[in-house]
Amino acid sequence: MPIATPEVYNEMLDRAKAGKFAYPAINVTSSQTLHAALRGFAEAESDGIIQISTGGAEFLGGQHSKDMVTGAVALAEFAHIVAKKYDITVALHTDHCPKDKLDGYVRPLLAVSEERVARGENPLFQSHMWDGSAETLADNLSIAQELLERARAAKIILEVEITPTGGEEDGVSHEINDSLYTTVDDAIRTVEALGLGEKGRYLLAASFGNVHGVYKPGNVVLRPELLKELNEGVAAKYGKASPFDFVFHGGSGSSAEEIATALENGVVKMNIDTDTQYAFTRPVAAHMFQNYDGVLKVDGEVGNKKTYDPRTWGKLAEASMAQRVLEACGNLRSTGTKIK
Repeated sequence: MPIATPEVYNEMLDRAKAGKFAYPAINVTSSQTLHAALRGFAEAESDGIIQISTGGAEFLGGQHSKDMVTGAVALAEFAHIVAKKYDITVALHTDHCPKDKLDGYVRPLLAVSEERVARGENPLFQSHMWDGSAETLADNLSIAQELLERARAAKIILEVEITPTGGEEDGVSHEINDSLYTTVDDAIRTVEALGLGEKGRYLLAASFGNVHGVYKPGNVVLRPELLKELNEGVAAKYGKASPFDFVFHGGSGSSAEEIATALENGVVKMNIDTDTQYAFTRPVAAHMFQNYDGVLKVDGEVGNKKTYDPRTWGKLAEASMAQRVLEACGNLRSTGTKIK
């Protein structure tokens, strides 16, 4: 069962929360980066989450048509086949989707899974993200209610981002300022709209100073202890201990201490993209510089096919990215926790 069923995905999240570890959620943009993520999880003996952003899906759809749904569906179908060769379980997820892209991405993908479930099959993706952080909280939660109802019917978990994450992700950007911290009132309003599981399970991307990308020390002030305040504030009103399944966005470059605090306070999923992008590209750059006269036909020469063959430098890229995924599993305490 390499691709998690809805029941197994719920079990994965429950195990992470109870064990105070989190799954690395690795963004992929190709079959090769997919294999790198799967390889890293397998080497760590960790289950994990594979995710595709709107930009990643557009890239996967091909530059001729740039169709996001085609790209996402194609890679998900590919993952269902190749993941069988890896002795771990992964969930498929779609990353940040703002309001202007819902009709071209998440809603059509929900329809694909609705059709599959109606036929007695499992959904194609196990979770989808709605990023309403650029909207007012009222509008954000109104749309989340609609999406959560459809997601529950299709046996899918919804991820919601209720307040901004700084930096830029696929064209959606927010300044780095004091608005990057979710309040207890924000969390209570979220529960009022989405419930505590009875309306469908959701993951909560709360903001505690998170910023996409990697910044020099001092530019980002993370407060992962804020997650405890959100949990306790909601628990005090509704009587449910540790009510949220939190997602850590903007995780690349975070310190071990910040990650550990986040795990202790309910984070079950941490997005990793910037660091794995660099890990994938770095050995390719080294190969090109070291073999410039082989990958290029310099001064009338014919070059060296063995050096410009994409398989040569592609294997280096895959191995490097897989190693970064392995490292992420260690940081998030998921190493060795795979479902047997």
